[in-house]
Amino acid sequence: MIPFLDLKDLNAQYRDELLAACTKVIDSGWYIQGSEVQQFEQEFAAYCGTKYCIGVANGLDALILTIRAWKELGRLKEGDEIIVPANTYIASILAITENGLIPVLVEPDSKSYNISVKNIKSAITTNTRAILPVHLYGQMSDMPAIMEIAERYNLLVLEDSAQAHGASILGKKAGNWGHASGFSFYPGKNLGALGDAGAITTNDEQLASTIRAIANYGSHKKYENIYPGVNSRLDELQAAFLRIKLRSLDEAIAQRRKVADSYLANLRKTSLVLPLDEHISALDYEGHVWHLFVIQCENRDALQSFLASRDVHTLIHYPVPPHKQSAYKEWNDLSYPITELIHNHVLSLPISPTMKTEDVLLVSQIIEMYDSI
Repeated sequence: MIPFLDLKDLNAQYRDELLAACTKVIDSGWYIQGSEVQQFEQEFAAYCGTKYCIGVANGLDALILTIRAWKELGRLKEGDEIIVPANTYIASILAITENGLIPVLVEPDSKSYNISVKNIKSAITTNTRAILPVHLYGQMSDMPAIMEIAERYNLLVLEDSAQAHGASILGKKAGNWGHASGFSFYPGKNLGALGDAGAITTNDEQLASTIRAIANYGSHKKYENIYPGVNSRLDELQAAFLRIKLRSLDEAIAQRRKVADSYLANLRKTSLVLPLDEHISALDYEGHVWHLFVIQCENRDALQSFLASRDVHTLIHYPVPPHKQSAYKEWNDLSYPITELIHNHVLSLPISPTMKTEDVLLVSQIIEMYDSI
């Protein structure tokens, strides 16, 4: 059996350190907003190259709270438009509608899967106030071009970096390109907690301060509430776990790249559409962190079944695009052909830092076998 992702195996290498960290937090008697959270925030900000990091409860909250803070600061208001890729996970869009703003869905680049710069330009109206690029599968969007557009039109940029911890373009990491960035530390992410967790990075001191207050009941000082806030704080225990795993994140990324390189080498002669093309090379291939290894196959379901029959577990990211979800019925009749094609054809192969070389080769051989039928 080759699992898509074995979290038990992934975390086994940290087991002793995680247990020690757990004991340390328990024995400290301080479980909310303690030293572990403070130190993780400092360490993750330093890793991303930003001035500030605010730990929150999860990745969706990271996006919601950033947009909410911009509203409190008068930089956004209800009814404003935010440009977002149509093929993203629904969380990116939920963060916009939760704040009473209008998502403007645009098609992605068909090769990179990330938001198309050309389509961003075409979607800008007098009501556009922000762009929310999503760094899908571990590869960054074309941030140099996106920031140039943002500067030209005076737009805010919120990176969705939930799948891109450590990704970079020209040596500059995800989370340090836009005006702010949301991260998820869901257990399956490249930097994963042992439960839900998230963070926001930014170089804007006023924004960081506002987010921190809103996430803490709207308060900087206990019982003094500036905003009608919420409770979304990074757990002290999860922060302690994340600090351990952050130290070896680059090493884990290097292992993911080895798995991806092996797939690319072994599957190059198949009929599959592979996730490496000239677009990635142009934007700095070494910046790709391979959160997912996503191929396209015209008869995706048949390939998935063929792999499953030989004990290879795969996943589909994502089977139904946001505009076809019941949550957004008003969009169900809209057509986004590239997005729909992607969602119908993509299949995510097993990939992790602990995946064995022989397992990568076996998966490749099974796919070659299917392709030859």
